[in-house]
Amino acid sequence: MQLPRLENEDVKGKRVFLRVDFNVPLDNGKVSDKTRIEKTLPTIELLVKKGARVVIASHLGRPKGKPDPQYSMEPVYEVFKGLVKTSVNFSKDVIGENAVKLSKELKDGEILVLENLRFHKEEEENAPAFSKSLAALADVYVNDAFGAAHRAHASTEGIAHLLPSFAGLLMYKEITELSSLLSRPAKPFVAIIGGSKVSSKISVIKNLIEKVDHILIGGGMAYTFLKSRAIPVGNSLIEKDFEVEAFQLIERAGVAGVDFQLPVDHVIGDKFSADAKTKTVDKMGILDGWMGMDIGPKTIANYEKVIKNAATIVWNGPMGVFEFDKFAPGTMAIAKAVSKSKARTVVGGGDSIAAINKAKVEDKITHVSTGGGASLEFLEGKKLPGVVALLK
Repeated sequence: MQLPRLENEDVKGKRVFLRVDFNVPLDNGKVSDKTRIEKTLPTIELLVKKGARVVIASHLGRPKGKPDPQYSMEPVYEVFKGLVKTSVNFSKDVIGENAVKLSKELKDGEILVLENLRFHKEEEENAPAFSKSLAALADVYVNDAFGAAHRAHASTEGIAHLLPSFAGLLMYKEITELSSLLSRPAKPFVAIIGGSKVSSKISVIKNLIEKVDHILIGGGMAYTFLKSRAIPVGNSLIEKDFEVEAFQLIERAGVAGVDFQLPVDHVIGDKFSADAKTKTVDKMGILDGWMGMDIGPKTIANYEKVIKNAATIVWNGPMGVFEFDKFAPGTMAIAKAVSKSKARTVVGGGDSIAAINKAKVEDKITHVSTGGGASLEFLEGKKLPGVVALLK
């Protein structure tokens, strides 16, 4: 996939509409995690160095198509301007006379941050008139928002057809790293798939069965697989409607010669709570009234063995309810095993990133993907509208 790249483009004196993914978590109106902002700084620094006049746009949360003060970009702007060494201004709107005026007043190397794109319902509708209004703010379009590339919105898809369009450095890196997983992974290739729901991972597992050597399953989704094999799961989370598909995936992996591993023991709790009573049991021992909350020590040992011998690893989804400390050891052990591996490692999904941050091993991972839904859809083999639009 040959994306049009920004590095060789002359953007001096040009207004560049830069779509970023600054959809960061807020806590009492303050940014609690700057990761997504920091990841796109190389693209911003490159544009500033080249003398571009940068107009930055992002969504934040789900304000339902109208202005909502709790989703204002202002707190993000306040953090962002402390991370760059140039003049940064803020527009209280996205389109309209004032936004156009502020964009035209930019000098070379200066930045304007727009208000939340989703304060306009036309953004998510990909309305042509709204795309045109966004395009009026700039001469060039750059998409560095991989996390929103699976959405066909005005700022990710519509505008790309109206201006010369390029991939930002982060977008290019994301696509390159994930493409190589699907096209030329070094073997053995291990997929570690966790999280609460099997329904959200079925398509990914189906696509990866054709490419990987091992699949290691953890998290709440493991219990739907176990239940499909008539293994007692007590009160563990299961998706009844997906038991048949879960059973078929195990069969499909067997036919393809893929080592498909499910937990062989569990840390269980008597309730979904940080102060639950706990026991460690084998896979046949989840009692009625108890629920699986983490993988057990035998499963950790099995998974560590596979991870140690891997040449390529992709990890999406935690192994248990790691936000409760007593149910975090499984996820932490896997995070540490992946970080110690000599394999090329790619980690995606918000919870998996939170896990590697909690384990303090982010700097030992080859690539940490900023796209949750976008990463999953890419690994499913789907075409992402925000990427396809750049290929025109």
